Amino acid sequence: MLKKRFLNYIILVVSILTIASCSNYEKLLKSTDYNLKYTKALEYYQKKDYARAVSLFEQVVNVFRATTKGDSVMYYYAKCYYGEEDYLMAGHYFKEIAENYARSPFVQESSYMVGYCLYMDSPRPSLDQENTTNSIQEFQKFIYKNPDSKYVPECKRLIEEMHNKLAEKAYLNAKLYYHVGSANPLYYKSAIITLQNCLSEFPDNKYREEITYMILESNYLMAENSIPEKRIERYQSTLDEYYSFAAEFPKSKFSLDAEKIYKSTKQILGL
Repeated sequence: MLKKRFLNYIILVVSILTIASCSNYEKLLKSTDYNLKYTKALEYYQKKDYARAVSLFEQVVNVFRATTKGDSVMYYYAKCYYGEEDYLMAGHYFKEIAENYARSPFVQESSYMVGYCLYMDSPRPSLDQENTTNSIQEFQKFIYKNPDSKYVPECKRLIEEMHNKLAEKAYLNAKLYYHVGSANPLYYKSAIITLQNCLSEFPDNKYREEITYMILESNYLMAENSIPEKRIERYQSTLDEYYSFAAEFPKSKFSLDAEKIYKSTKQILGL
């Protein structure tokens, strides 16, 4: 019984404090004391109450924009959006600091965060990779301007990670054409071009062995489904691809399949 009364008392106290807090916050939003709003916004930021902090910073950011507090307001405003995982808005305000407050102590971190927010908004490889590409560019620009920064090692690591994501995206696109070719032989030529472009753009990607084999097999299947006057030329291209594949991957997991293609092609060519 006593426990229940004590619990009800605690709930009542919390409710009263919550109502009082909300009331004070509403008054603060209507206040014209911008210095107080800035101070309270910082307090909410420190408590990780980013939603309230954002609302207050939003009201003062333009007021202080051209003052000595301009960069600080903008910085914490951006950090609040980052805390809310709104990376689009966070990146926007970090970029404003980087471009408009050259002497700010926050400029280097903000320049890094522009790229990092794009990185955080970079989707899985199967989706559009515009943010990934833009993030790489921002990190490269950061390294060029700040070669001695503490953020450079992390920039390089993230650039490599995103290059791998772009390589996977290219691989998935190429593989799509490859699979479509099994239903419609006309797509094998597109598959070959897309696979070759993938290797050209990302020569060291982790799918290189599989891509090289798919180029070989696509050449063979395209030759097999070609009109008579083009078959010899395309079977010859298949042999060339086999030699390249076997030289680069002599112990490949695809070696048995590649060997079958090789023997079949030689037999067709009468070699």
